Amino acid sequence: MIGRIIKVISNDYTVLVDDKKYICKPRGVFRNQNITPLAGDIVEINEDNIITKIFDRKNKLDRPPVSNIDMAIIVMSTTKPDFSNILLDKMLTIIEYNNIKPVICISKSDLLIDDKINESIAYYRKIGYKVLFNTEIDELKEIIKDKFVILTGQTGSGKSSLLNKLDLNLNLKTDEISLALGRGKHTTRAIEFYQIDNSFVADTPGFSSLTFNNMTKEDIKNNFIEFRKYNCKYSDCMHIKEDECALKEDLNNNLILKDRYDDYVSFIKEKENENISFNTKKNR
Repeated sequence: MIGRIIKVISNDYTVLVDDKKYICKPRGVFRNQNITPLAGDIVEINEDNIITKIFDRKNKLDRPPVSNIDMAIIVMSTTKPDFSNILLDKMLTIIEYNNIKPVICISKSDLLIDDKINESIAYYRKIGYKVLFNTEIDELKEIIKDKFVILTGQTGSGKSSLLNKLDLNLNLKTDEISLALGRGKHTTRAIEFYQIDNSFVADTPGFSSLTFNNMTKEDIKNNFIEFRKYNCKYSDCMHIKEDECALKEDLNNNLILKDRYDDYVSFIKEKENENISFNTKKNR
């Protein structure tokens, strides 16, 4: 039988075949081959509820560990936890790189009083991203129709709350913000896709940091979507130190959001430092 993994808890994999769920274990050979089944995988299972084959993935994310995703809704809080441009830009870059459609969803909009956040929202819309508030439930339901979707973002940003709004019957656990740490407490321990009409949506464990695994500096540049239109003097221009850079001209004219450009520069430096660290270890 061929189905799709819709829930992962430890070494138990819930596989949906047609409309029936099977709790399965993976073949032992997968461990020897260093292969881990992921939520979202299309798999073959036998009569003993053993996963015998994992079909090729169209995409894969490491954090959260999921595959074959059509859309990622990035939930960003206006406060508690504070809105983070740098985390949002990092998630957008990684999601774009993995050929997943990103949508930005702003939670706690009733507490939105920061003009800089409004400026950021306007800019992301201008460059082509869909930005919605978590109160726009009908529109959210429309854009996720017939898709496999993940909700991702900071811990405590309101992912579980949003899922509860998308399906009033779920009643998933939510938790308060840690006042001492200024961020949310983890309430999602597993990855599970919930069926909402004809869509499947997963609430995923929150996180506050990410790395650019398997990405180059050029990958980072190419997945800042508004950077793609620039033809600079040098074909390999990284838009940082080079002269006659068309992008920096627009930056100076306030046509590019400075916070986002600063995030880009910090990501390139992060990747350079990562490479230096790797080469140092390699040469020891």
